[in-house]
Amino acid sequence: MTNLFAVSFKPLSIIVRMITTFNGDALIHMRRADRLFQITQILRNRSMVTARQLAERLEVSERTIYRDIQDLSLSGVPVEGEAGVGYMLRHTLDVPPIMFNAEEIEALILGVNMLKTWSGSELSQSAQSALDKIEAVLPDELKQSFNNHKLFAPNYSVSDHHRRNFESLRLAVNQQHQIEIDYQAINGDQTTRQLEPLGLYFWGKVWTLVAWCDLRRAFRVFRVDRIIAISNQKINFQSKHGQSLDDYIAIQKARFDNYEKLKNQQIK
Repeated sequence: MTNLFAVSFKPLSIIVRMITTFNGDALIHMRRADRLFQITQILRNRSMVTARQLAERLEVSERTIYRDIQDLSLSGVPVEGEAGVGYMLRHTLDVPPIMFNAEEIEALILGVNMLKTWSGSELSQSAQSALDKIEAVLPDELKQSFNNHKLFAPNYSVSDHHRRNFESLRLAVNQQHQIEIDYQAINGDQTTRQLEPLGLYFWGKVWTLVAWCDLRRAFRVFRVDRIIAISNQKINFQSKHGQSLDDYIAIQKARFDNYEKLKNQQIK
């Protein structure tokens, strides 16, 4: 369950996930003022967020989150909710944007370069457009860092076929359209599958598609670079209970937790 991220298809969100995936050990605890700002931003973007979700997102304890929520309330931020239930903002709160620093700019540039290499053409263009908008509002002292970065992601090894596959699958996942694929397994066998595409995962060099397979009546994972052809059926689907991406993630998490438990028992 490490070194992966699920695509949410918002360019800046994907860039951040990509950077934190490959630079997790370099993450540092944010200053408290930044953390309070981040909590406010998260509450602005969601209807209800629990202390546990905030703690996991910001890599602090739940107790710290409770203290931060109390401080925000005392300072006049309209936070509503309670421990064990969740928190939300009572009404829209206008918060001025925070300016990026040099390292954050470098992280975004690297993320865009990685997206341009490993994703499809439309998503990479959207990522570049987002970066262009950031460049347009940067102060002069930061534009030098923007223009003189030294982190690259060469794209010579990625085929056009892979890019087309990725873009077709991304759209099908977003639109919740059933698809039919011709797939070549690692042993050379070829099959045709009817799928409900649920999400895409990146593993460093390989993308995989998580889908509900009509043939197997179960979750299946397919390497994007082994998909020979894709046909979008233009038929919408609604994930049933036990067949959604959340269900798949829960199954994988349970398997991982069980593996870790067995491993720790063997060590003892």
